[in-house]
Amino acid sequence: METHNRPSEVIPAPETGEEDIDRARLLIDAANELLDEGGLEGLTIRAVLKRTGLARRAFYERFAGKDGLVLAVFEETLLQAAQMFADQIRHIDDPLKTVEIIVTGLLSGALDRAGELTERRVAAMVREHLRLAESCPNELQAALDPLLDIIAEEVTKGIGTGQFRKCDPHLQATLIYNLVATTVHTELLMQEGGNVDRSRDKQFGEEIWEFCRRAIVA
Repeated sequence: METHNRPSEVIPAPETGEEDIDRARLLIDAANELLDEGGLEGLTIRAVLKRTGLARRAFYERFAGKDGLVLAVFEETLLQAAQMFADQIRHIDDPLKTVEIIVTGLLSGALDRAGELTERRVAAMVREHLRLAESCPNELQAALDPLLDIIAEEVTKGIGTGQFRKCDPHLQATLIYNLVATTVHTELLMQEGGNVDRSRDKQFGEEIWEFCRRAIVA
């Protein structure tokens, strides 16, 4: 059984260069593939090394442990999500609509555009969120910042137009994300226990958005 080391930052090799970047890329790509194929259960250091053909030393030159690799995947996944949402809302002038798009997109896990993200990887990241929030909160916060910044920017716009009540935009963005993440986490646990009712997914998403909407509107 592999342990999750608390230090989670990427550790550079003694001499950094293109080879080091390429090896880090190989490790992250392998982690993504393993998450896509088997979820968290399939993501182990041994499996990553077997997939990449790299030695264990090469792994620990770049990551302090499995948590470091998971955080790298988490950071990349959230950055892709932030970029996707930024593209989706770029030409929408209504802040309420843009926040709705982000919230419902996160809830539905609709982050698999062009095969970039899969449902299993999204599920794994949601499940790991709460654990990482305890073991390495600062690193997790840094990974969340791109997505939270987009939500906060839209909240700021909504305050400016008078649609949203006056508040701390970044705090509001954090509360919205945490609500979505913990709610999805609970749903995934229920599904793992066999309590799956896909017919209520749409209504469930609408109810969560309505809860968020009432919290932010003026």
